[in-house]
Amino acid sequence: MKRYLLVGLIMLCSGLSAQAQRTGSVVSDSVMITIFLRHQQDKSLKQLQEIQEKNNFWGMFPPKETHVVSWYVLMGVGQVVTLKVAPKDVRTLNLAIENGAWGAFNTEFYPTYDYAPVWRESMEKRNASKKK
Repeated sequence: MKRYLLVGLIMLCSGLSAQAQRTGSVVSDSVMITIFLRHQQDKSLKQLQEIQEKNNFWGMFPPKETHVVSWYVLMGVGQVVTLKVAPKDVRTLNLAIENGAWGAFNTEFYPTYDYAPVWRESMEKRNASKKK
């Protein structure tokens, strides 16, 4: 499953890059990363909070070098956080997770991008071609 997700992500990122080149958009100097913070199911909420406090999770995460794009709680699963970060600060983000979240969460990182503008443009083109 992860292999298919990775292949799909690479294909989508390639498509976005080509789309940005065609439209002349400026590529930002930051990247978006989505982090899945999956609660360790063998621990109670109180235990998870104690681990986060002991690890100073909230003091480290999110790092000040990042911008929170979205933060969702998935009931029964954990949290999904999407951040914008400069490439030079990815290590800081990784260390914040390694030092603060481990023991409370299982973590997964995914490079991310906003597909909505690409989708909107594609829909506008489709609608325009239907009117002809």
